[in-house]
Amino acid sequence: MNKKIIYVDMDFTLCDFGSAYNEVRSKHPDVKYPHSQPGFFENLKPIDQAIEVYLWLNNQENLDVYILTAPSVLNPLCYTEKRLWVEYNLGLEMAYKLIISPNKGLNKGHYLIDDYTSGKGQEHFEGEVLQFGSEQFPNWQSIKDYFNVVLESGIWPPN
Repeated sequence: MNKKIIYVDMDFTLCDFGSAYNEVRSKHPDVKYPHSQPGFFENLKPIDQAIEVYLWLNNQENLDVYILTAPSVLNPLCYTEKRLWVEYNLGLEMAYKLIISPNKGLNKGHYLIDDYTSGKGQEHFEGEVLQFGSEQFPNWQSIKDYFNVVLESGIWPPN
């Protein structure tokens, strides 16, 4: 059996972008783009259970899991900072599975776990987009539950 490819977004999915953004805005209301500040991406906190479930997915023998994130054009340091975040939170070996692309629809795969379903190419992704934070997938436990069912059933999407 070929491994199924899963891509996982970073901002608002693995990382708590929203809390960090709001914190900078409250402390420095004059900063129009908090995510343009050096250190912003590197210091994001993981979303509850994100690290554990990502590593659980990565350890499943039928899955090949990558991080697929869009860059912040306003902060060219985000490329380095996102790479460092991955190393600090998931380990250096996961940095080899980091893809930074402004168009997520260019990647081939079976699943994309992302907080948005369009805007950065998600609408052109050939596989199934699981919208993190939605009613169906409100948290990481719901993602794990979904893949537990898929892995146990052995029924995969047709692509």
